[in-house]
Amino acid sequence: MTPQTYFDKVWDVHVVQHWDATEDVLQVDRLLIHEAMGAGILRELSASQRSVHSPKQVFSFVDHAVDTEPAHGRPRIGWYEGATRLVEESAAAAHRLGLHYIGADDPRQGIVHVAAPELGIALPALTIVCPDSHTCTLGGLGALAWGIGATQTLHVLATQTLVIEKPARMRVRLLGALQRGISSKDVSLYLIAMLGANGALGHAVEFAGPVLDAMSVEDRMTLCNMAVEMAARMAFVAPDEKTMDYVRGRSWAPVGQLFEDALSNWKELATDDGAVFDREIVVDCCLIEPQVTWGTSPQQAIALGARIPQTVDFLDADERGAAERALRYQKLEEGAAITTVAIDAAYIGSCTNARITDLREAAQIVQGRRIAAGVTAICVPGSSAVKRQAEAEGLDRIFIDAGFEWHDAGCGMCASGRNRFRAQRVISTTNRNFENRQGAGTRTHLASPATVAASALAGRLCDPRIYLEILHGAA
Repeated sequence: MTPQTYFDKVWDVHVVQHWDATEDVLQVDRLLIHEAMGAGILRELSASQRSVHSPKQVFSFVDHAVDTEPAHGRPRIGWYEGATRLVEESAAAAHRLGLHYIGADDPRQGIVHVAAPELGIALPALTIVCPDSHTCTLGGLGALAWGIGATQTLHVLATQTLVIEKPARMRVRLLGALQRGISSKDVSLYLIAMLGANGALGHAVEFAGPVLDAMSVEDRMTLCNMAVEMAARMAFVAPDEKTMDYVRGRSWAPVGQLFEDALSNWKELATDDGAVFDREIVVDCCLIEPQVTWGTSPQQAIALGARIPQTVDFLDADERGAAERALRYQKLEEGAAITTVAIDAAYIGSCTNARITDLREAAQIVQGRRIAAGVTAICVPGSSAVKRQAEAEGLDRIFIDAGFEWHDAGCGMCASGRNRFRAQRVISTTNRNFENRQGAGTRTHLASPATVAASALAGRLCDPRIYLEILHGAA
């Protein structure tokens, strides 16, 4: 029997029929939607007089438009009047169509890519789609998960299937070991800088190797989340014992004998020895330093000990032009040490880095310290469950005492929100640093939770290992 990859095994089980020479009709196990896209899509579905094929396989979340400013017991509303209407319309449509609905004041509420794994809606070996590009996050659990457009979402609502071209197979092997203070976000930025923003175009990426094996499930989700920033169609980690332990007991996870049967099945799906990939990438993780972006694409990242690139060093004309535009927008001096760049704001949040492990990582840095004068620092938990857990552990007090704002759960200022960072320089745990992404004229630098926390304290882009060494008495 020909050795198969994890991807091939899961994909083949979900093929309803081969549509043509390149495309398959694929069974979709879960459709996730959020109010920012879902409200309009559900409105269009009703206008076309179509029904939902499998309403109990559809989960509607509120995350993008809801205000994260502390509600203090009041019902949560949107960032602005139009956002509130999206939240209200989403709720009405979900109830009318019989969908699972997790609203703004539901204790299960959160960013869809954070809450779905917490609730066991996302599980290994499921096919999951959502009209959001960072759906690939759920591959950290071993799901085949990817973002789709509005028209495709309508098709899934009506048929619970999708016509899709099968991606090529790519494996990224993470070898060696990470230095202390290096996180999965650093690995992601290092990899994207190495391969480029189109480095995984058209591929389904399997992460593997000893560094991956040592990572928590949450760290694996960060890796998979950022894979779309190098144009991966989807990204995933084959489930192992850590995955099984994470899934066990979740609300929508199988129970009893069904769970035991699922475990046996998931274990059998691991990539076979000798399975062939269309492309293999090897990363020596011993070389990875804390990373930060300097430009307006996640691929424009460097180590915190490096200097801002000089445009003359880019031999390719297109890359040189992109660097010139990025440096002009970011208002950076070529050749300067990246750690000399002062910041106005620090932001911890988003589907990339707002899980409990991320908040613990940042809190370890700021505990007992204060943010620099003039810096605005904000922490937005990825879900209400994360917020409750953080508060139970006292992390909220650590952040507040250090000078951070402590918010309710949601997407927050990943994509502007209240435009709190207008024309400011912000270091952020989010996934995109495009022009104006976090507000009009905002200049964003992507980094890990530890680096964001350290930079908030220093008032400039800062290597977190400085504080970690003090913390562990190694200075």
